[in-house]
Order: sequence, then structure tokens, then C-alpha cells
Amino acid sequence: MTRPEDSGAAAFQISVAPSGRSFQSQGDETILAAAIRSGVGLPYGCKDGACGSCKCKKLSGSVAHANHQAKALSADEEAAGFVLTCCARPLSDVVLESRQVTDESAYPIKKMPVRVSTLEKKSHDVMQVRLQLPAADTFRYHAGQYIEFILRDGARRAYSMANAPHTQTTAAGVELHIRHLPGGKFTDHVFGAMKEKEILRVEGPFGSFFLREDSDKPIVLLASGTGFAPIKALLAHMQFKGITRPTTLYWGGRRPHDLYMHQWVVELATQMPQLRYVPVVSDALPEDQWTGRTGFVHQAVLDDFADLSGHQVYACGAPIVVESARTAYTAQRGLPAEEFFADSFTSEADKHGPQA
Repeated sequence: MTRPEDSGAAAFQISVAPSGRSFQSQGDETILAAAIRSGVGLPYGCKDGACGSCKCKKLSGSVAHANHQAKALSADEEAAGFVLTCCARPLSDVVLESRQVTDESAYPIKKMPVRVSTLEKKSHDVMQVRLQLPAADTFRYHAGQYIEFILRDGARRAYSMANAPHTQTTAAGVELHIRHLPGGKFTDHVFGAMKEKEILRVEGPFGSFFLREDSDKPIVLLASGTGFAPIKALLAHMQFKGITRPTTLYWGGRRPHDLYMHQWVVELATQMPQLRYVPVVSDALPEDQWTGRTGFVHQAVLDDFADLSGHQVYACGAPIVVESARTAYTAQRGLPAEEFFADSFTSEADKHGPQA
């Protein structure tokens, strides 16, 4: 096998079955970086070897993996031919299998300055941040995608847009929901010194988490915590486009206040008769006077659906929730693996767990 250092700046052909899409890698870029540059929409999330969203089956060819989390790709999975495209560099021409290929060329990824327009606390640890975009710059994205803040030291932090794309036509800006992680370099700033009119740099859009509008299957939306942000964008987009597919939203939090826009969803459900809303709380206290569903949010779906074989599931939030849902729904409820779409919210701490 060719060693990584022998590959030099060779260009390799990457082909994706069964779609037939193909693109070339350049130099030492990862398969995912080459796909994004080429406008080929492979599935992905964190771009950092932590979430596993980009995992694909390698049908032929050789790759070298950079450091990644064992939970994202185990040694057994790698031995079985699976790859993480976000940290796999091709050492030859490669053929992958992925059924979630989309054409992303319509939405160019761009870097731009943004101005903080409003800061509003939605709960004790969730800040709704609205960013004003350059007036002369058109920013297009899919509901469910995310942007990355580029910090002064070059570090990046990713947050999903919570407003639907059509809102750009009336006011160029994005809404983000940022949870405070005490000790976190960026979120400490958001909840501390950040002020309106502050200028930041962002890049985007990124991510393969968005509604597949070519399907008419009923939808299960699963959100934990601020995983609600991209789900909110999906719902607003569905309402705007007049999409009437039967949809059930399960939103989970530890305490009722973690469902920080509960009333917004309740009101939306009165306008969208096809939408059923199931809030789920895992650790309610007596003083919360919670009378709704309790337990783990992914389990609530299992309790309600004996068969998911004809559904699509969109799951977003804590990695443990996303992975528990993926495993259970495919193994126990017949959900086709290619109909599970996810955005796993990995923190910096998550990205520095056990390496494979």
C-alpha cells in the first residue's frame, strides 16, 4: 500500500455509488474537502472526526485516516471498509457508497464579516443571537445547515441557522441558538463580554442536514436542547413552502425551561395541522409541575412508533441522543439507514475524547 507521504500532490478520482457522481481530490485534502470544493454533497456534520455523520462504505481504493474519535469510526468498522470522509485522505482512486448524495453547487461557501444585531436570553443558558450579514452579499443556504465562527486564533465554532432561508429576502441575517458551556472560550464570551454591533467573521453554509423535499414520506423530527435550532428552520421552511407531509416533532430537555421556545412551537402547530408536537422532559422536579411526557426523548419515538420503515427521521442535538436514535430506529423499527438524517452537536470536549 502507498504510504501517505508518498502520495505527494497526486490527484485521485473519487466516485460515489449508486449516484455515479465523481470528483477529484487535490494534494493532501480530505475526501470531504474535495467533495465540498467540487459541489458534491456527501453527508457530514462536524468535519473533525468526532460525530460519524460522514461515515461511508469504501467499495474500492485506499485511504489514510487522520486522528479521529473511536465512537465515530471503530477499528472494526475501518477493517470492514468504512471511512470517515472528513479525515480520510485518498491514496488511490476511491469508490464510495453513499445514498445521501446531493448537489450543493447552488450554495457557494463564503467567508464574510457579520455584525451582532441582537442578543436575547431564551433561558438561563441559551442565548438567541441574531447576526446582520453584509447588505450587498446574498447568503443562500438550506434550512438545517450551519455556519462557523472563525475566531482570532483560527479556531472555529459551528452553530446552526434557526431561521429559514426565505427570511433573507426581507432581512439579510441569521438567528443562532447558543448554549453556554462554562469554561468554553467562545460561549463564555457570548454570555459575558459580547455586545450588540460587535463584528465577527463567519464561513458557510455547511452541513448535509436539511429536508429532502423529493420525498413524500411522513417525518419524525427529533431535537435535544439547542438541537432545536435547525429543526426550527426546517419547520419554518416547511410552512413557507406549503409542505404538508405528516410531521411529528419530539423535543427533549432535562427540565421544562430547556424547551426554551416551547410556546413558539405550540403556536406553530395551530397553523400547521399536519404537525404534532411532543415535548419530553427527562429530569423534571416537583416545582416544575410538569404534566407532559417524561424520559429520554429518543425513547418516546420508540414508544409511539412500532414501525418506521416508511418514515424519514431528522435528528439533531447531543451525540448520545442522535446515536441512540440511529441505532434503535434502524435495528428495532425498520427505518432504512439512508432515511436517517442527523446533525450531532459535538462540543470541543467531545472532539478530544478517545481516539481510534
